[in-house]
Amino acid sequence: MKLAFSTLGVPGMPVADVVRLAADQGYQGVELRTHPEEPVHLGLTPAERAEVVEEFRRGGVEILTLAGYVRVAADGPDEPAIDELAHLVELARDLGAQNVRVFPGGGDQDPATADATAARRLGAAAPHAADMGVRILLETHDSHRAGVDTARVVAAVGHKHIGALWDVMHTWLAGEDPAASHAVLAPHLGYVQVKDVASADDIEPLPLGAGVLPLGACLDTLDPDSWVCWEYEKRWHPEAAELPGLLAEGREHLLRLGAPKQ
Repeated sequence: MKLAFSTLGVPGMPVADVVRLAADQGYQGVELRTHPEEPVHLGLTPAERAEVVEEFRRGGVEILTLAGYVRVAADGPDEPAIDELAHLVELARDLGAQNVRVFPGGGDQDPATADATAARRLGAAAPHAADMGVRILLETHDSHRAGVDTARVVAAVGHKHIGALWDVMHTWLAGEDPAASHAVLAPHLGYVQVKDVASADDIEPLPLGAGVLPLGACLDTLDPDSWVCWEYEKRWHPEAAELPGLLAEGREHLLRLGAPKQ
């Protein structure tokens, strides 16, 4: 199992510090929140992009994903979403990231309409992603939080550069069993985001293993070489404990859960 963490857990942290933290704590990769308030965003110049690449190269850490905020099922015209996705894919190519993350964002639309919109936009973006050598991953989130919902859209696109990102909290909130989530997502799965919370009504981030999410059952479904990323939502819960002090214990917890069963 290869481990990463999301910079959602260390809001605003400079890239050099993120790389050092990952290397020191034994994480092979990082999921970079890609947003104007973060050091990595769509407005980076070519020189700034090269600096990011060099920091990660020097630290021996991989950029797993650029976590963007395109909502591919959102109501409205296609062009803004497709254009933003193209820029995100190009940034990923420049930084050497394997993937970009997108949200459904279908809101309260009819599910069939949201599905069709998301599939159309992802299908339009797929050839460019293929040219860039980047995979676009639709996260189990908001309007498509169950694995079956996200898988339905990805399968409709039917392109190898369009896949799924399994956020285990959202499939759990949808009432979907981990084995069922994995069964539908497996043909499209990029990697898994893990986290822990106290309850469905209290989703402030907790150290891994301190909450109620079925992390062991989720990890039991994965191949041994799968990527697993800890998405600790510190940005949305500033009162939560600081992530750097939790990373070592979190790593050990994930490795214990993911160890081969005797």
